[in-house]
Amino acid sequence: MRGVNADTQRAPRLSGLAVPGGIMAAVAGAFAYVGTVDPNQPGHYPVCPLYQITGLYCPGCGGLRSAHAFIHGDFLAAFQDNAMAVVGYLGFAVLWTVWVVRAARGRPLRLGLGPVHLWTLGTLLLVFTVVRNLPFGGWLHP
Repeated sequence: MRGVNADTQRAPRLSGLAVPGGIMAAVAGAFAYVGTVDPNQPGHYPVCPLYQITGLYCPGCGGLRSAHAFIHGDFLAAFQDNAMAVVGYLGFAVLWTVWVVRAARGRPLRLGLGPVHLWTLGTLLLVFTVVRNLPFGGWLHP
């Protein structure tokens, strides 16, 4: 009887890993594709509509080139192509790891992001976008 009870307790914990595992599979597949199909070669990916119409860089411009460089271990080029994307990759890795550990222990993931956190993140993205489009922010161009 004792073994049966332990097995029934492990089953929900393992099933709790399905969603983070699926998310990681999707992210790994996307990174594998970008690592294989070079965004530096024209014609593989669409041009950013904002950049195409206005000539302004959005916060995501250079993200694919950044991911490609990151996958190939060229972290300086990845940071130069899109610094916020690299911060996002690292943030995702930390958040995903915490999620998996909590799911393995049978606990839900609770972020606890309040309005201050969301406004801060939005402000950082806005400042990044504005600075990279100003003459002195040329070092942030992809």
